[in-house]
Amino acid sequence: MADAPADEKRKRRPLLRPWLRAIHRDAGYVAVGLTLIYALSGLAVNHVADWTDGDPSFKSYSRTHQLGPLAGDPDAVARTVTERLGIKGPPREVFARGEGEIEISFDKRSLHVDTRTGAVVDEGQEPRLFLRFANWLHLNRGKKAWTYIADAYAAALLFLATSGMFMIPGRKGLLGRGAILVGIGIAIPIAYLHFAAP
Repeated sequence: MADAPADEKRKRRPLLRPWLRAIHRDAGYVAVGLTLIYALSGLAVNHVADWTDGDPSFKSYSRTHQLGPLAGDPDAVARTVTERLGIKGPPREVFARGEGEIEISFDKRSLHVDTRTGAVVDEGQEPRLFLRFANWLHLNRGKKAWTYIADAYAAALLFLATSGMFMIPGRKGLLGRGAILVGIGIAIPIAYLHFAAP
């Protein structure tokens, strides 16, 4: 009988916090994939100047191919070179740079051909597979459809940030240490704007 009041008090406790934790947990799991994409892409884009090629989505390359002597006018040579190298699609431009030298240009690729020796210097850019797609999504190159997904993700982050403040009661929660930490998080961008903004 002595335990009855304690049991009743336990039953009367609000169920909000357990539900909040469950939803917060599941929303956090769903957000993992998008968070990885946005975090890694954000780091890459924030340090564009530190990439050797100046572009985190692509890396430069230079390769030399030996095709043997090549005969014919520039267009004929260009057809032979692209066929032997397995390049699909027409070049953007073909022109002779000098005697025995032909340049074949594509969007992100150039072939420098020495028709006398058959040496072809292949220079261009190739994608950094994961970062190219992550940056494409992060910078919203997908337009309308991706905008809705990005907006939903932003709303989920707002929910995770807000719900996280109310998950732990007492001195370790929002009424104690949590308030100090939230204050620090808010103060960081405000302080930066104060000291660094023009």
